[in-house]
Amino acid sequence: MFRVSQYMQEVLSPTALGPARKPSGPVVIWNLIRRCNLACKHCYSISADHDFPNELGTEEVFRVMDDLHAYGVRVLILSGGEPLMRPDIFDISRRAKDMGFYVGLSSNGTLINESNIDEIDEIGYDYVGISLDGIGATHDRFRRMEGAFDLSMAATRLCRERGIKVGLRFTLTQDNAAELPQLLALMEAHDIDKFYLSHLNYAGRGNRNRASDAHLEMTRRAMDQIFDAALKAAWDGRHREFVTGNNDADGVYMLQWVRRCFPEQAEHIAAKLRQWGGNSSGVNVANIDNLGDVHPDTMWWNYSLGNVRKRPFSDIWEDISDPVMAGLKQRPRPVRGRCGECKFLDICNGNTRVRAMQLTGDPWEEDPACYLSDEEIGVAPGRERIRVFPFRRPVSVHRGRQRDA
Repeated sequence: MFRVSQYMQEVLSPTALGPARKPSGPVVIWNLIRRCNLACKHCYSISADHDFPNELGTEEVFRVMDDLHAYGVRVLILSGGEPLMRPDIFDISRRAKDMGFYVGLSSNGTLINESNIDEIDEIGYDYVGISLDGIGATHDRFRRMEGAFDLSMAATRLCRERGIKVGLRFTLTQDNAAELPQLLALMEAHDIDKFYLSHLNYAGRGNRNRASDAHLEMTRRAMDQIFDAALKAAWDGRHREFVTGNNDADGVYMLQWVRRCFPEQAEHIAAKLRQWGGNSSGVNVANIDNLGDVHPDTMWWNYSLGNVRKRPFSDIWEDISDPVMAGLKQRPRPVRGRCGECKFLDICNGNTRVRAMQLTGDPWEEDPACYLSDEEIGVAPGRERIRVFPFRRPVSVHRGRQRDA
């Protein structure tokens, strides 16, 4: 995750470069359930409205939570599917809060209503993220449910009325990029705390639908809009969080924006960005799916590092006998192509490896969704880039063995 607002504050009010923060354990995004009442076009877990067999039971979840806490994990993001469809979601959430975890709830918002908002408030979630893919009919079309937009906005209002920190999550594609300004205006109109722009990643239905991945210039325009909104909020002294995810080239692009707009702060921001270090899948970000399989992050469901029913998460996460895990933990990572030649590898860290895997079967190839030019990243021109189009058949990889998906 790239925290745009944090670096925008550094542009306006620089702070000293202190020691790098080393979290005690990774942020764990936990897909507790695969069932969902929606069937979104870009769903990475390919969820559907029916029960999936062999999901972790309540006591199994509790045992994993004990191991996570002992290992040093302090942040849990409870996700799905739709986590509110899990009957014990509030029992799990309450126990997580009692153990001292920072607990986020990642929801589509359609099931947050007057019947459960009091319990959601009582649990004390640190953050509730609600997904929007556009305004009105656009969102409904992405979510494949008429009225989904109105239900999600009602959920946002209920959370705000009770003082729950709430944010909007937006996945950028060609089909909805034009509505980003309206969503940013919606954030202001409804006094929403946070806006998260997710670049489309090639996982689940997102992989099937990658032909709608935003063109490179469209991505740049979207990032410019995010920078403008974050700068205005910082200048006005309003607390707003703007973050992006699934494309760590965003940090390099912001550095170039700073060099144009605030050149006197460019070296300071470059140092801060190098300290951030870019993509942290397999290091400071982890995923556990509904069956207990552990993945480097939420977009790697076709690659399992192990299962918490068979081994503790703490053992799995430390095991670098797995070649992908070994490479992800390596600094610099063993990336090739444009990524390997990029002069900003120490900022971006090779970006999102799962896209390279999906298109080539090789997690160390260049990331095809880097939207920076060869000139901008110091790469000799003339090489042919890995292209998002046309489709290549996705490859599923398990512990170093690969097979057609």
